[in-house]
Amino acid sequence: MDTMSPKERSERMSRIRHKNTMPEMVVRRLVHQMGYRYRLHGKDLPGKPDLVFRSLKKAIFVHGCFWHRHKGCALCRWPKSNLDFWKPKLQANRKRDLVNQRRLEKSGWSCLVIWECGLKDRQRLAKLVAEFLEDTG
Repeated sequence: MDTMSPKERSERMSRIRHKNTMPEMVVRRLVHQMGYRYRLHGKDLPGKPDLVFRSLKKAIFVHGCFWHRHKGCALCRWPKSNLDFWKPKLQANRKRDLVNQRRLEKSGWSCLVIWECGLKDRQRLAKLVAEFLEDTG
């Protein structure tokens, strides 16, 4: 049972952003500090990647574990109420992400998905990003 009224729940959910989220801002700051320059939210690319490196044909997606269904992650839990609504919605998010990544890769782009839970270890994250952006193969 939800502890909020439908109006309160709607108000809270309307505050959730899909761009410029905290995890995205962390990754953007890190990548910029590493000396890389990028464009944001490539509107002409499938899935509108969060960070776009056009000259390298590389894209980075920053995904929230809950919203994008990070398998095996503690942050990827199911809501306790209204599963008839949430389950199809969240599963569709995951399916759409995979389709968009495949479409990008078919057009010659490389993709990296950074999960919200992976932001804790900044050194590991920096290494992952550097390896991805420096890989020419």
